[in-house]
Amino acid sequence: MKENLEKYFIKQFQSKYIGDDGAVIGKIVMVQDAFFESIHFKRDWFSIDEVAYKSVLVNISDIYSMNAIPKYALLTVAIPKSFSKNDLQLLANGFKRASKDFNFEIVGGDTISNSKLDISVTVIGKLRGKPILRGGAKVKDFVAYTGTLGKTKRDLEKLLNYRKIRKDSPFIKPHLQKKFIFRASRYISSGLDISDGLFSEMEHIAKESKIGFKYLKKIPKRIGCSGEEYQFLFTFPPRYLKQINYLAKGLNMKLELFSRVKRDKKFKNICKLNHF
Repeated sequence: MKENLEKYFIKQFQSKYIGDDGAVIGKIVMVQDAFFESIHFKRDWFSIDEVAYKSVLVNISDIYSMNAIPKYALLTVAIPKSFSKNDLQLLANGFKRASKDFNFEIVGGDTISNSKLDISVTVIGKLRGKPILRGGAKVKDFVAYTGTLGKTKRDLEKLLNYRKIRKDSPFIKPHLQKKFIFRASRYISSGLDISDGLFSEMEHIAKESKIGFKYLKKIPKRIGCSGEEYQFLFTFPPRYLKQINYLAKGLNMKLELFSRVKRDKKFKNICKLNHF
């Protein structure tokens, strides 16, 4: 079986702050993600401003999922030598639009010349209260996710086959569940956004919470392995089922309750490794 090189690399660094989508230090949450051309996107899939916007959005998703609000961002951008001033303006416009939409300030970063468009974003946020982490799931908790999964995998396959997708596709502009997460945070025992795929995120919760899962319904591989969804996966005690359903209904948001937490610590992620 192929060794997970990402996990191997992360293990080289010993810190109590490593293990979630962001580092929680006091009331501060810091997250960082890369968005690299030919790895996360192809230039003919997105306009330049859409690339900039999504590179920020994937970080904001982590901030929201940990029950925090974004405050500041640092941008590192590797810019192709072929870019014109108009291209640079479009790139800046995407970052500025994200800054306005998510109410944070861009406070610095770095730029270098490159053959491709590669972006790394660091967002610093402030906790609203108790952080939502991966390690809080308890035996008998319900497991649920927001929204509908599978659309991004479907649309990515279309793009890879040189077909067009809708501009409102979640692959281009994911819909973040900020309102639900913030309102439900008091009831949630563990959670994170679905960036690598449902099964991969379940593996994170299983590892950090030292638990396993008992499925209430079958989850097809095309659903469980669909990455870059940026919906929210979470666990919560059974006594809060009524409140969770009430919040989802009030927001007209689909909620998929599909599993329970069990003592068995064995969980197998059947999805293909996607970082190395």
